[in-house]
Amino acid sequence: WADSETRPRTSGTDRVMESVVSDVDCLARSLSEPKAFAPIFDRHFRAVHTYLHRRAGRDLADELAAETFALAFERRASCRGTGSALPWLYGIATNLRRRRRRAEDRQLRAYGRSGVDRWAVFEDEATARVDGSSVGARLAHALAAMRPRERDALLLYALADLSYEEIAVALDVPIGTVRTWLHRAREVGRRELAPEMDELSLATSGADLNG
Repeated sequence: WADSETRPRTSGTDRVMESVVSDVDCLARSLSEPKAFAPIFDRHFRAVHTYLHRRAGRDLADELAAETFALAFERRASCRGTGSALPWLYGIATNLRRRRRRAEDRQLRAYGRSGVDRWAVFEDEATARVDGSSVGARLAHALAAMRPRERDALLLYALADLSYEEIAVALDVPIGTVRTWLHRAREVGRRELAPEMDELSLATSGADLNG
């Protein structure tokens, strides 16, 4: 939940070699040559699908990712980005996910009760242990307690690794609104996670004293 707007971070946007046609050029060219949209799909489908998988589960991620790119193709003339198309695509995906907000709320509440994220696919056992811990359940409670738009902003920051400026593009809001939403989301997170952090602190102190 660290509030660090300026901290160095690897952008969620893809970096492509200068010799490769940019996303902006692909989108512009696709208006008269529809097949020119293909590189947008090739470059960004995996990232969008991964983001949706973490928010919605594999089955729904397949459906939403396909719908994201179908809508992106239909609305390609509306993209106002000057760099990577990925923040714009994340925005479309987030809006589609928001239409099924009740399902996400149920998912988060179930995870908060059980501490088991049945939608997740882990790359290693250590990650599975961390995500399945009581901290993970508390985090689910915190996310469920957030307002939907504030949750969207936080998850674009945390899961999609977008900068504040990219989140503003994705959600089509001023950057000041992004700052406000993230601040509020972090406040909810701190409040919901405080008991768990206190328990962890006491356990660690006790271990040190007994050692």
